[in-house]
Amino acid sequence: MSAAVPQGDTGNDAGDAAPALVAWGNAWLTGHVGLDEAVDAVEKAAGPQIVGGAAIMAVGPGGTRGGEATLRSGLGDLRIEGLTGLRLALPAPGDPLGLTGPPAFNRAALDAGAAVVAVLPDRAVGLVPAEDRRGSSYVGVRWESYEAVPAVPDVPALPDADRQLTLAMRDATEALLTVDDVDGFPPEIADTLADLRDPDRGEHPLAPGYPQRAHRVAALAGRLALVVELARSLDGRGLSADQMARRAEALRLLDRAVRRARVSACNSALDHVP
Repeated sequence: MSAAVPQGDTGNDAGDAAPALVAWGNAWLTGHVGLDEAVDAVEKAAGPQIVGGAAIMAVGPGGTRGGEATLRSGLGDLRIEGLTGLRLALPAPGDPLGLTGPPAFNRAALDAGAAVVAVLPDRAVGLVPAEDRRGSSYVGVRWESYEAVPAVPDVPALPDADRQLTLAMRDATEALLTVDDVDGFPPEIADTLADLRDPDRGEHPLAPGYPQRAHRVAALAGRLALVVELARSLDGRGLSADQMARRAEALRLLDRAVRRARVSACNSALDHVP
């Protein structure tokens, strides 16, 4: 394993690791970037990373190698076995988005809120991220591997996710602006909502090789995820029970659409997107 890496400007966030790994891993698998460039981009997004667990360590020759490997070595071993793609899962309670089982993998992914499924010729490997702290300076991500069911998950195609996200954005914006007192509306949310008027600002949050529509949808979903996070942090003072319920439902539906949009955008490298 590499030496401890001081916490710097990287996200060091396990929640950022899964979308980054899928996007850059698929860019590598489709020949748009090299393995070193892909791993560097993933670790820039979420800090240094290692992989462990029997499901992935059994792939390479020579046994378990102590039960851990660098992300670069882990991906290389999977490629030797025939890795053809990476799929993103962003499950939530009651909504196992992107998961196909078995229960052990699904439970771990649900607890983490994110997972990656490595697609192999005759099996699949589930990778679940967790924050990895060692000593006083090392902060990274550890991917625990699980056997996964090799089936295509039930997720919307990118065009459908795009339409659902647009509708949810409109409904949530109306609900938030109607429910919350304008004078007390947090400027962070107001600014983010204003940014949504320009969904084609040229952002490319995925990786080389993705269709332009996927970049656009991923960028919009990222900004809307911030709206959900900020709006849920409001304390609800001055709101009636009915207003609080309306806001909570609007945010629930928006969060659902955001997760579907992010999954569809990241997974679109494996699909034909019109």
